Amino acid sequence: MANADGTERGTRARVARLILEHGPINAAALGERLGLTPAAVRRHLDTLLAEGMIEPRAARPRGQRGRGRPAKLFVITDRGRGAFVHAYDGLAGGALRFLAERAGENAVADFARAQMSGLVGRLAPALRDVPADERVRVLAEALTADGYAASSSEAKSGGEQLCQHHCPVAHVAAEFPQLCEAETEAFGRLLGTPVQRLATIAHGDGVCTTHVSPPALSAQRNVQRQTRRDPTVATPGDPGVTVATSQNAIETSKETGR
Repeated sequence: MANADGTERGTRARVARLILEHGPINAAALGERLGLTPAAVRRHLDTLLAEGMIEPRAARPRGQRGRGRPAKLFVITDRGRGAFVHAYDGLAGGALRFLAERAGENAVADFARAQMSGLVGRLAPALRDVPADERVRVLAEALTADGYAASSSEAKSGGEQLCQHHCPVAHVAAEFPQLCEAETEAFGRLLGTPVQRLATIAHGDGVCTTHVSPPALSAQRNVQRQTRRDPTVATPGDPGVTVATSQNAIETSKETGR
């Protein structure tokens, strides 16, 4: 019986991990990925719901109406996320509060940037040799190795999305948004193109989502800067200069992990 109980707990942990990394996700997708029957998936979901580890979320309509109710999606809760190692949250939060009280909020921002400079210094050499259209994927893989359960995908309205399904410092970042801001700045430096944070786990969203503008937008802005300094430089309207505009994509792209 003990072995059976252990197997059940292990499978349930795999269900929770999959929801953490790929949520919002429905029961059918969970069963397919884990090789479980619908009844087995439902049993584990019911237990995780009862324990407050996950919560249901209504699926967004996709434009086509099907018969019956839409499939229910599941996302991890703060309690569930907390089960996946929030190491030293209390200590880190206390240290940052002490720093803010003694040296001010700007000192917290400086600390956050200093922390992210380590990430930039570690990953920049590897990303430098990666083609621009592959950098988001490579960055997602590196973040996953650091415990962020990250993924990359094309944004429907243009550009790409970098999604982090887990944040080891989410509770601290909820109190100190400078951590998220410094991370976003670091992503822009590593990818060499404008980025914009659309959602964060620290603010109650299910996934940290960053919109990454097409590399062409960065090229456009460089041309514009050069044009201000040297009017003879070709502008985006000139023949032979291809520009991808993504401002609308940044403002309208609100996907969170799908």
